[in-house]
Amino acid sequence: MSRLSRRIGLYAALSVIAVIMIAPFVWMVLTSLKTPADIGASPPPLLPTTWAWSNYVDAFAAAPFATYARNSLIIAVSHTLINVTFASMAGYALARLRLPGSRWLFAAFVGALMIPTYTKILPEFLIVRFMPLAGGNDLFGQGGTGWLDSWWGLIIPGAIAPFSVFLFRQFYLSLPVELEEAARLDGLGEFGIYSRIMTPLVKPAFATVALLTLEGSWNNFLWPLLITRRDDLRVIQVGLSVFQTENNTQWAFLMAGTTLATLPMVLLFVAFQRYFVQGFATAGIK
Repeated sequence: MSRLSRRIGLYAALSVIAVIMIAPFVWMVLTSLKTPADIGASPPPLLPTTWAWSNYVDAFAAAPFATYARNSLIIAVSHTLINVTFASMAGYALARLRLPGSRWLFAAFVGALMIPTYTKILPEFLIVRFMPLAGGNDLFGQGGTGWLDSWWGLIIPGAIAPFSVFLFRQFYLSLPVELEEAARLDGLGEFGIYSRIMTPLVKPAFATVALLTLEGSWNNFLWPLLITRRDDLRVIQVGLSVFQTENNTQWAFLMAGTTLATLPMVLLFVAFQRYFVQGFATAGIK
């Protein structure tokens, strides 16, 4: 088989995979523009017979989605800032500082990557519920609600991810030791070496971690659902449930809301995909 034939076959296979992956998103957008008659038809038409752009306006009017989107943005940005700051410091320390037990500590971070997310939900909930001196709790975490229904409960748990520490460590390991040695000769302290010499050289790591954290926090559903009851603290993923009831699902409104919730993450990935791909490629060869 010639090189051209192999290349054509590869592109054909990638095109089929791309179509399969993008099909659910196309279906979501088309459904968001259909009328109830189109959705209830059997079989439903692929394209809307009437393009119901008003579904987006009606979806926003059905629930305070501006508040939900604001809450999701606050949580996502807070998680991103906390994660890139502290995970980069931890990754630098594990990569460049010769500390007693640093290998065991790094092994603990790698082990934390293997813990399923849902197995941590109950311990985290109990910690938040019985947080001492918060939400009316006494010193022993009794008598109140702790961090339930609060910004603290939404932001602090899960703000730092072990994978982010691992990724930063891999990047900092790739930098030549001569850079920090020269900086020490010039009188820079350890924090100055981290912030002024090493960190500007690992921008792809920051972009990758920031994008992953922002996407994960924006799409988080279970944790905000568990710890919030107040409508003014609901996030956009939880807010979409208003279109689903026991007896009926408003598919057009649900898909319109889901499209609006998905669009910011798609735009972010398109804007930063070069750094995202570079970050994973570089981490994988360390």
